[in-house]
Amino acid sequence: MSKTSEAVSNHSSSSVQPDFASDTAAALQKSPVPRYLQLASMFRSRIETGEWAIGSMIPPAKQLAAECGVALMTLRQAMDILEDEGLITRQRAKGTFIRAAPKRDLWCKVNTDWSGLLTPRDNAVIDILKMVPNVQLPPHESTDLVEAQAYRHVQRRHSRETTTYLLADIFIAEDLADQITIEDYKSKTAIQLVAELPNVTVANAWQIITIEVADLNASTELNLPLGAPIGRVVRIVADENGRLILMARQAYRGDLFRIEISLLGGSPVAEVLR
Repeated sequence: MSKTSEAVSNHSSSSVQPDFASDTAAALQKSPVPRYLQLASMFRSRIETGEWAIGSMIPPAKQLAAECGVALMTLRQAMDILEDEGLITRQRAKGTFIRAAPKRDLWCKVNTDWSGLLTPRDNAVIDILKMVPNVQLPPHESTDLVEAQAYRHVQRRHSRETTTYLLADIFIAEDLADQITIEDYKSKTAIQLVAELPNVTVANAWQIITIEVADLNASTELNLPLGAPIGRVVRIVADENGRLILMARQAYRGDLFRIEISLLGGSPVAEVLR
């Protein structure tokens, strides 16, 4: 018997432990994220941890579907994602094999202190999708700040090595926006846009980080399925008069977003694609 046939036989003869299968199915049911996206994330993790080693054949589709409590079509949708990412290869009459591990070298470590947020990401390409003057701020939590009369809405899409990783909606006080050049809009970080303006004193700044799901706009621009996880970062800057001069609402691809915090001193680090 060939090694491939033996591996297929071993996978086919092995049974899924009932408790494990039940726990997996129950966990998938708890999230509003579509099942096939959850499966793709779970399988991607198995590749990253080495549970599914590169070059190995994964269990048959029916076995995985039984383990996860999903239909075969749902499982195939998850496998389609991994195949599109170049992580697996499916061979007719042989099985599905692990081709490569997820590419994580797009991450970069960025200090979440002020100086770190003023440093542009190397090799990032920024495309301006829209620039709309004289708009009002969307709802936000900083109710103690004074809003400007109007803001300029600039939407930017960030990519690196052909991968789009960030969609940013930036609102800059209209009286400051004209002082910023197009080249600056295409090269500087959101906070850098106002922090480096003459006669502007930044008195306060903070950020709010949450995990959300992609809406239609984020799904389209980040090339993600609707409802896929995203990292939402909202950054707010105020001047010495307590006026809100900048708000940036940024959506990062969830699979390229991680926060790392030192527990024994040192600065918190956000490992994201800025």
